[in-house]
Amino acid sequence: MKAIIYTETGDSSVLQLVDREVPQPPAGEVRIRVHVSGVNPTDWKSRRGGSGAPLSAPEVTPNQDGSGVIDALGEGVTGFTVGQPVWTLLSQYQRSTGTAQEYVVLPVSRVAPLPEGAGFDIGASLGVPAVTAHRALTVSEDGPDRLHPGAMDGLVVLVAGGAGAVGHAAIQLARWAGATVITTVSGPAKAALATAAGAHHAVNYTEGDPAAAIRAIAPDGVHLIVEVAPARNADLNHAVAAPRATISIYANDGSTGWDFNVMANMRLNTRYQFVLLYTVGQQALDNAIEDVNAAVTAGALPVGEAAGLPLHRFPLEQTAAAHDAVEAAVVGKVLIDIP
Repeated sequence: MKAIIYTETGDSSVLQLVDREVPQPPAGEVRIRVHVSGVNPTDWKSRRGGSGAPLSAPEVTPNQDGSGVIDALGEGVTGFTVGQPVWTLLSQYQRSTGTAQEYVVLPVSRVAPLPEGAGFDIGASLGVPAVTAHRALTVSEDGPDRLHPGAMDGLVVLVAGGAGAVGHAAIQLARWAGATVITTVSGPAKAALATAAGAHHAVNYTEGDPAAAIRAIAPDGVHLIVEVAPARNADLNHAVAAPRATISIYANDGSTGWDFNVMANMRLNTRYQFVLLYTVGQQALDNAIEDVNAAVTAGALPVGEAAGLPLHRFPLEQTAAAHDAVEAAVVGKVLIDIP
């Protein structure tokens, strides 16, 4: 089989296309014939060695997310069948087996059934973005711990950077769950994408007074903020937060911290919740898989430019270019086709 590997950390030039034997699934695991591999920022950051940790194996195949069809079952596996379409998550976490290859073997805890009628593009776009968005939307004091239609009725959600993959999924899931969704964007093109995803209001944070614009929409404040740049947006978040608001932080813009006004946050009873899928625990992942699949079944998580998430496609042999596109912050979702 064809596989992309790297044997040392570094820029995308360390990625190599090689031939490998098709792996056999051990007990409790399944083999998936990968159709589409999804690329996320965590993939290029891991390849660059951003955590400082050594490689998990002498050679590593990148990419956490993907979709395909179950090709073989390990001993004792139940609940899945050969030929069943599936999507994956955390495929390369503490393993050397990401989805940038023709076949991947994974434990069943990292495999989810792909709902009937959903294509492989949707499947490969779920994983990190949708599960992160689910977690960010379900950690507030006054909000739900599961998502379904009506779960967020009466709540106002602010999604920072609504044109990104996680922001896109957060808009879609919050809208599906009944929230009023506001997003901040840097210009008209991204506003159009966020609106296509389902945001009720898009506020340009580069002009005018974005806090006043958000307060005009939500005079009593925002109940939940899905945050991608906590230091840069700290003043804005405090200006628009309702009492007991939660700020769910799933990413960072390079800052190591910010000046934290303790008393101002105490007066609002603000909650800051950090979100990283690697350590949320299996129950949170299982809940997200179930709710995300319900949203997919309902047609609430489409992808593509018409749905607010342009797709950028690369063949397997151009995985380096796919990683470079994500590292360059291309707007939309980067997918690798594995024919």
